[in-house]
Amino acid sequence: RPEIVHVNQLLQGERRLLDYQLLLLPGGFSYGDDLGAGGLWALDVRHRLGQDVRRFVEEGRPVLGICNGFQALVRAGLLPGPAGETRDRKVTLAPNDSGHFECRWVTLAANRDSPSVFTQGMDGPIHCPVAHGEGRLVVRDPETARWLQEEQLIALTYAGQGYPANPNGSVLNIAGLTNPAGNVLGLMPHPEDHVFPWQHPGWRRGEEGGLGLALFRNGIRYAGK
Repeated sequence: RPEIVHVNQLLQGERRLLDYQLLLLPGGFSYGDDLGAGGLWALDVRHRLGQDVRRFVEEGRPVLGICNGFQALVRAGLLPGPAGETRDRKVTLAPNDSGHFECRWVTLAANRDSPSVFTQGMDGPIHCPVAHGEGRLVVRDPETARWLQEEQLIALTYAGQGYPANPNGSVLNIAGLTNPAGNVLGLMPHPEDHVFPWQHPGWRRGEEGGLGLALFRNGIRYAGK
């Protein structure tokens, strides 16, 4: 059964991360994004909760980060590399190419060859919104881009070329990354905003399909093994 746990409950010992089977870091402007998107949250994840988080990941328990949660996972060193790897960070999230906040619906395609437990068996697209000003995924160098492709760590991409299909200008149309073990996934779009058919903006005109629910079902199914 899911439980909403405030980060302070973990920091103060009221809840224990290792008592849970799945961790989801949701979207939203954590700490007001005062030190950049997901920056302060990442410091808590890395330093104050680091031992439990690393054990959680190393034991293979699924972790999902959405939007600000994705930014925190990247800045904490949990994506795309091994848990805790921050001194040699290969990717980051930068301001959108458009120079402003993007709020629009996009189409995502899952990589069938990705090791991600969240995208297993997904053949169809996901339709869901983005809502961010700092979601452009950039890589340190061409070698990093090749590494992401060769290791199949690009779990989700924006379908279509150029703006607005790719709303932020992410390299290689990257919308979501996984770690090599496949149990950590982060993405900028919001699949939780399209888990019911009536959430689609064209639902009253008969448009449907592309629910983001499959990601959550896969994660819960894996956590229950």
